[in-house]
This record gives sequence, structure tokens and C-alpha cells, in this order.
Amino acid sequence: MPREPQERAPDDVRQIATWLDNAVRIPGTEWRVGLDPLLGLAPGLGDTVSSALSGWIVVRAAALGASPATLARMTGNVLVDAVVGTVPVLGDIFDFGFKANQRNLALLEGHLADPARRRTLDRRLVVAAAVAAVLIPVGIAALIGWLVFAAVRALGW
Repeated sequence: MPREPQERAPDDVRQIATWLDNAVRIPGTEWRVGLDPLLGLAPGLGDTVSSALSGWIVVRAAALGASPATLARMTGNVLVDAVVGTVPVLGDIFDFGFKANQRNLALLEGHLADPARRRTLDRRLVVAAAVAAVLIPVGIAALIGWLVFAAVRALGW
């Protein structure tokens, strides 16, 4: 039985995303901060808890029928947040600005509002990311090869 289209994510998903990324406004600014960067201050455990909660949003999106491409993008956001978050100090600063959960909430709501359009956009982005994942290492390898060749020629070997 098909689901009725909805424009908003369920309240539980919205609430977790808000708690993690935008719970409190920093006084005197328009910036908001959530539990994610604060949890990240506790080495190991904090990042693990934060990643688990972020992963729960992706699991809920799957249960709501999000496309595989949307889920791939959401998982990518969680992975970027988790990997960069493990870097001391830099990861904590990154967490204040990246807001993976709000990004994922927007992806989910885009899918819920117009699943066909979102699938097309997501597929294009996933294909572009896959192409970049192949071309960037190939380009780096070619550059290294060219540099080695130039160095060998310059040394007269």
C-alpha cells in the first residue's frame, strides 16, 4: 500500500536533528549549536553517541521509504561528520558548522515532498560523486607519474 506524500519529516526525526545541530542559540548571535559538537568534546564516546544518533535518522529515513540515493547521501553526511569529528580540535570546530543532521533532515523532507524529483537529483549527485571518486585518484596518479618522469629527466638518468 503506497504511503501518502508528506512534506515534513516526522516529529521524532526533526527533534533529534534539532537537538544534535541547533538546540541552543549562542547569545548575541544568530548561530545555533546542538549536542553534536558538545558530545564530540568527550573523546571516543561522544563521537560514537553522536554518530549513532545521526545513523538513527538515516534508519528512520529508510523506514519512511527514502530512495537508495538519498540514503547514500545521508550516510555520506554522517560519515564526513564522524570522520572529521575524530580529529582533535579541528573536528570540534567542524561540528559547529557542518550540521550533518540538518542536511539529512532537508534531504529527507525533499524526498518526502517530491520523491520522483529527489530520486533524479540524488542519482545525478551519486553518479557525479562516483565519477569524481575515480577521476581524482587517477588524476593524482598521473600527476605523480609526470613529476617522477620530470625528476628522472632532470637528473639525467
